Amino acid sequence: QVQLVESGGGSVQAGGSLRLSCAASDIFRWYCMGWYRQAPGKEREGVATITGGGRPTYADSVKGRFTISKDYANNTLYLQMNSLEVDDTAMYSCAAQPAPSCNSRWSNWGQGTQVIVSA
Repeated sequence: QVQLVESGGGSVQAGGSLRLSCAASDIFRWYCMGWYRQAPGKEREGVATITGGGRPTYADSVKGRFTISKDYANNTLYLQMNSLEVDDTAMYSCAAQPAPSCNSRWSNWGQGTQVIVSA
């Protein structure tokens, strides 16, 4: 069972940057990992995923602004968020699939970290 603990959320003005972290057990290097977000009154949406081999994919709304990456030395998943917009305000959670290809069910979730972007 992969334990996931997010950190790095906070309040920032539009145009600013934040880096979210998700600490995981060392087996995560073989897993597909992802970031999801949920804004008040909205459904949860996928933000970015990264395969066990390190191939990223992004939602259209964040392409060119967000970068997902894995730090294998520290067993940490990151989400670098630049040029933040008010619409990026949400609770961000990391998730893991027990397979490298991102074609399985998301079986592990962190508790989430809040991101607030003000105009």
